Amino acid sequence: MVRLRILQILSEQNHTKYWLYKQMDLSYQNFNRMVTNQTSSIRFDNLDKLSKILDCPVGDLFEIIEDVNTK
Repeated sequence: MVRLRILQILSEQNHTKYWLYKQMDLSYQNFNRMVTNQTSSIRFDNLDKLSKILDCPVGDLFEIIEDVNTK
């Protein structure tokens, strides 16, 4: 399973979720779903924004975790 590491990256960079929300120009509901991995899709333009705002490659935004439902 692939998930976003946004909250971890924010912590590493000493930024808050609110700080990122203000940078992203999304509704809070959509933003919160994205950063808490409660969505099944994300737009490419949002990935591009995240990469630029957090100053990291797009690949660093993701991590692969074991899906406990597949066992």
